[in-house]
Amino acid sequence: MSCLRLPYTAEAPLLRRTSRLLATSCSAAPSKNKDERQKVVVISGPTGAGKSRLSLELAKRLNGEIISADSVQVYKGLDIGSAKPSLAERQVLSLIPFPGLPYELEHGSRVNAFQFVLFHVTELYMEVPHHLVDILHPSEEYSVGKFYEDARQITEEILSRDRVPVVTGGTGLYLRWFIYGKPDVPKASPEITSEVHSELADLQRDGDWDAAVEFVIKAGDPGVQSLAVNDWYRLRRRLEILKSSGASPSAFQVPYNSFKEKLESSEASGPHSSTAELQERKSKDLDYDFICFFLSTQRLDLYRSIDFDDGILSEAKWLLDLGLMPNSNSATRAIGYRQAMDYLLMSREQGGWSSSKDFYRFLSEFQKASRNFAKRQLTWFRNEPIYQWMDASKPLENVLSFICDAYEDQTGKLKVPRSLCMEKDISNMKEVRLLKAYRTKNREPRDPCKPSDEKASLV
Repeated sequence: MSCLRLPYTAEAPLLRRTSRLLATSCSAAPSKNKDERQKVVVISGPTGAGKSRLSLELAKRLNGEIISADSVQVYKGLDIGSAKPSLAERQVLSLIPFPGLPYELEHGSRVNAFQFVLFHVTELYMEVPHHLVDILHPSEEYSVGKFYEDARQITEEILSRDRVPVVTGGTGLYLRWFIYGKPDVPKASPEITSEVHSELADLQRDGDWDAAVEFVIKAGDPGVQSLAVNDWYRLRRRLEILKSSGASPSAFQVPYNSFKEKLESSEASGPHSSTAELQERKSKDLDYDFICFFLSTQRLDLYRSIDFDDGILSEAKWLLDLGLMPNSNSATRAIGYRQAMDYLLMSREQGGWSSSKDFYRFLSEFQKASRNFAKRQLTWFRNEPIYQWMDASKPLENVLSFICDAYEDQTGKLKVPRSLCMEKDISNMKEVRLLKAYRTKNREPRDPCKPSDEKASLV
């Protein structure tokens, strides 16, 4: 049966009443001058901080749409490990045509009786559109450059609808390029792309990563030594840049680095202004008026929130069944999936079962990798001057209200109050001792050796 999907635009007559009903104390589109930069909200935070829930509620209040800045949520089927928003949260209301008495609505629009009743019963529950979620098959590659192009285009489309872009995710490099811009690296011609593919094809087929790295180093790019093992996509891309420009990627100026250099230079030689004031002046050079928040909590609480969900084993099995191997591309390098795929492969080599000891070892590796990733996120965003840090343990309503106020503020000087602020560094010695002593308390797994056990059947 065909469905009539309501266009999610400001002009759609059927949605006008919904927009009025969903309006809150937050103004969706403050009046702006022609030359005024348009506002974009960015919400980031480490794994388990609650940024997805915050962004969803914020988008509802601001009449916004969400752009995911998560390198795993782009993939279909990878739901558990990426904490992907549910389909109900992402979908836009669809009405099913049904024979009935037509009703006249605004501007002569006509819907039948069933559609009219369904629309008015469900309109208050219409959820927020999400972008860059479930757009790729796990076998496909996705890069920070592609994210930049996609996210910037979607941002313009959202703003053209008089709605508010809410960019949310924890992939730091995605957000850095989105905010500051991408390096002016040349795009490879089809001929160069084909040439690079031919030069590396045999080495990739044989799995000889070390020889491939050595080949690119000899071509003139020693920086490839820092690539993750089996990251063939980025290895090929670096060789393409080298052949297209005669220079390695490191030779190209990164906009973020230029921004920081100017900021540090102003701090050293300029008048005695605060870092916040200098940051504000430099931020006016950016394409949009970015309103950025980093949501976090005490690291011990973050560690405790990192839990294992059996569903990730099902998704990892699906990746293996597709013929993908751990650490072979973007999807299979993702935290959690790589460890789960390794565990399942080991189980298959043992005839399709694993011991409790094997499972505990996998669980320990999974949790350690997740904790280390959260720690790296905290370290990364400490060096990002544009973000204000907020405490995720505070009441959601208080956090939402402040971000709404910051969005409406015309001065750009509204700062997070102490009651909602999160310190960037650990200053409490007691917390340091607790972190050093922290050990994960795992629940007792079901015996994976039993045929009826779910984990046994997954392998």
